[in-house]
Amino acid sequence: MTFSESSVIWYLRYFGLPLSLGMVIYKLLNKSSLWNRKVTLQGKVVVITGASSGIGEALAHVFYDQGCRVVLASRRKSELERVKQDLMSKKIASSIEPIVLELDLADLDNLETFINKVYDTVSHIDILINNGGVSHRGSILHTKLEVFKQIMYINYFGSVALTKAALPKMVERKCGHIVFVSSVQGLIGLPDRSAYAASKHAMQAFADSLRAEMKQHNIDVSVISPGYVKTSVSLNALTGTGERHGVMDKSTAAGFTPEYVASKILDTVVNKDNELIISQFIGHFAIFVRRTLPSLYFYLTAKRATKTS
Repeated sequence: MTFSESSVIWYLRYFGLPLSLGMVIYKLLNKSSLWNRKVTLQGKVVVITGASSGIGEALAHVFYDQGCRVVLASRRKSELERVKQDLMSKKIASSIEPIVLELDLADLDNLETFINKVYDTVSHIDILINNGGVSHRGSILHTKLEVFKQIMYINYFGSVALTKAALPKMVERKCGHIVFVSSVQGLIGLPDRSAYAASKHAMQAFADSLRAEMKQHNIDVSVISPGYVKTSVSLNALTGTGERHGVMDKSTAAGFTPEYVASKILDTVVNKDNELIISQFIGHFAIFVRRTLPSLYFYLTAKRATKTS
């Protein structure tokens, strides 16, 4: 036996077998996780707001793939129909035809009517995903009050109104899951994002209160806080005057894919986790500094504000 042969045998004995065993265990756990998804979600009714693009569209795909009855909601009905056709083209035997319903989150007076339409169509809601929303680009000094109100109506009050409309039947059935797609900016405030950050801060607080109150009714509440995601969020953000921003931010363009974020959200629902932060290092670091060294955080954000002004 040559030296090289003995080295190979030694390596396989002490490293190869444990590594192979580890890979086998990993694959088994991964298959178990996929099986758990299917068993948990098969046939569930999932209402997704903001389903016409971005994270909402990706969520429609991952839940549909698990055999869910997805209800697609947004203002752009033509885009919802496109998403529906994309889903049905997969020809997944276990999945049920998606439902398309037009929804304007800013129209608070009609959100209960929307939920009633869902109930009239499918009788109940298992999972409500409050994903629809709009972002903001502009200083506080130069942002009109109407913009603050509009963003708060869409991001916060819209989600609250839908949740309140869906809750009574969930409480009656003693089951349900409310998901809020917030943001890292719901945990930290940044310059030139005040209206958006405030709406997401409000969402976080509402969800915490809701979770506590709904525990006795067996209703789960999850808050998802993504960092940068490669969507049209910055393109569609409102400026201080209420106009469309129309610019793709570099950080957004380099963000996570919507598909990756949607997959993480699906696992959060399956595991019934209370919250999940899906962020790059900078987001986690900023949250850590804000909580542990607030003075440093205030200094850094003030420097950032000076650079952008």
